[in-house]
Amino acid sequence: MNGDPQLVVTDRDGILLLEINRPAQRNAMTRDMARAIADALTRLDADPDLRVAILTGRGSTFCAGMDLKRFAAGERATAAGRGFAGLVQAPPAKPLIAAVEGWALGGGFEMMLACDLVTAGASARFGLPEVKRGLLARGGGMFRLPRHLPRTVALELLLTGDPITADRALSLGLINAVVDDGGALEAAYGLARRITANAPLSVAATKAIATESADWPMAEAFARQDPLCEVVFASADAKEGATAFADKRAPLWQGR
Repeated sequence: MNGDPQLVVTDRDGILLLEINRPAQRNAMTRDMARAIADALTRLDADPDLRVAILTGRGSTFCAGMDLKRFAAGERATAAGRGFAGLVQAPPAKPLIAAVEGWALGGGFEMMLACDLVTAGASARFGLPEVKRGLLARGGGMFRLPRHLPRTVALELLLTGDPITADRALSLGLINAVVDDGGALEAAYGLARRITANAPLSVAATKAIATESADWPMAEAFARQDPLCEVVFASADAKEGATAFADKRAPLWQGR
């Protein structure tokens, strides 16, 4: 390394940008980078001025997974409480968008699976090659992928370790958009701006319910969502949304 930070974090207009910055190592994950990502996500959830985050990699690769040389030397690219990459075990409460160029392999793919939305360059490739290396996709891939895909398709990716193209990932519903190479980050900003235009409390509650309800019994779903819904419906922003609609103007959200 030349002294540059392994993770570059910037923000503008309520959007926090996290750029993995080890392009010469294909952005392979390290312990220091995992801790930096965890710190950035903690900042995201704690700062009311931040609404959405984007995760991307500098150079031609999103992330090639963990740094195998460091793994062989005994390093684990994890952060306490958040797991691999400071992300996969405990994603942020606020929306997180992955902007993928090039390869998202192994842990890099698992990082993407922990995100809420994904944009990808046309040449992007996704795969979980752990079985080819005598390892396991323990960063969430073995259970997140079967939740995203039909079981047979998920097992094909998990058991062969073979990668898939961006177009196939799009057709399977794994990602939101395929754009020209080099355009994934701008496409992610486009999604982020569409989210930041909406009421913060509504966005937060919607993500929480959509995420947590995966294992709710249907007979209990309405009762379980009610506490979160009541907070939103009783908020000043709910009143502002209705008033702005009636006045035919853009709402001025307060986040309360």
